[in-house]
Amino acid sequence: MKLKERINIDEIDGKKYRVRIVEPIDNKKAVITHYLHNIDNGVAKHFKKDAFKFVKEYIKNENLSMVAEEALQQLLFEVENVPFPTPENYTFKFIDLFAGIGGFRLAMQNLGGKCVFTSEWDNFAKITYRANFGEVPFGDITKDETKKYIPNDFDVLCAGFPCQPFSIAGVSKKNALGRLHGFLDETQGTLFFDLARIIEDKKPKAFILENVKNLLSHDKGKTFKIILATLKELGYSIHYKVLDGKHFVPQHRERILIVGFREEIFGGKETFQFPDMSNKKYALKKILEKEVEKKYTLSDHLWFYLQEYAKKHKAKGNGFGFGLTDLTGISRTMSARYYKDGAEILIPQKDKNPRRLTPRECARLQGYPDSFLIQVSDNQAYKQFGNSVVVPLIQAVGENLIKELLK
Repeated sequence: MKLKERINIDEIDGKKYRVRIVEPIDNKKAVITHYLHNIDNGVAKHFKKDAFKFVKEYIKNENLSMVAEEALQQLLFEVENVPFPTPENYTFKFIDLFAGIGGFRLAMQNLGGKCVFTSEWDNFAKITYRANFGEVPFGDITKDETKKYIPNDFDVLCAGFPCQPFSIAGVSKKNALGRLHGFLDETQGTLFFDLARIIEDKKPKAFILENVKNLLSHDKGKTFKIILATLKELGYSIHYKVLDGKHFVPQHRERILIVGFREEIFGGKETFQFPDMSNKKYALKKILEKEVEKKYTLSDHLWFYLQEYAKKHKAKGNGFGFGLTDLTGISRTMSARYYKDGAEILIPQKDKNPRRLTPRECARLQGYPDSFLIQVSDNQAYKQFGNSVVVPLIQAVGENLIKELLK
């Protein structure tokens, strides 16, 4: 048959792409884009059956005059014509969990890696991820219908997993019932539990995890103690350190990095070290745009509110308030709430109220290149970059991990 109609990824599920914060589990687009991205390696067979199935369903429903193979060839253009394609001569494979907008992926691709599986539950983040990498991430990683698509053939697991409180209870009851209650059991009901189960099932050669600095002190250190014990129980030697993004970008941003190497492979003898932090000084003014729209300048009402709010808390001896940034230095930590008022990082303006950063400036503050596409609203972009990793920091840690992996 000859191709008569054009189709695109957004049409595969039979309807226009509707943006919701959380969508029902529907991995059709993810399966198809992952298949297309892995045609050149053995991972493709993991997605092939369902990729053809979903395309055939769509063709049948829409009565299009094309066969599945032809349709997939047409869709190949959509996943290849993106700003950040897979390296042609990749040297390792990795998966990207809790992927956000792809900070880990960008860093690992820069190091020569090929991503063979991605998962992210937020639909707005999926839009940004797809625009830049050509792949629709799979949905909720806690669900079996998503986990079943994780391939076995990969080297490194990457995850910026959210931290949740652990409910460490029921041990005495399990003892009474004669049940084992190892560290993995103690993390049930948390996202870390799902991450640990994937590590247990897939046994990657190495992993790199990122979280907030406070993970170390959460619940008087008990949470982190259980995380470390769980990862060691799964057969990995562990390295961890709190690193500050200020050594790579003009932003004070402390995060804990956890790197693990499978003991069956490395025997606990890996020589991995976290990168040396440079003494290079960064200035916020270097990332600012020359021309900025008026909408980013704070209104008189909001600026008055922030000043009064700061005065009130200062009188109480608290440190809460806005952050009017020294343009020759670095900023405070940008958070996902930056969209609300921009209070933590305000840019002073001569004879004007201060302004918040633009989304592009937020991208630069996290180390994203200007070729990184932003196709969501300002508010969504602020949330996405506020939740992101510092790309060059992840790349520096990843570089040392990959050197060990490829020895």
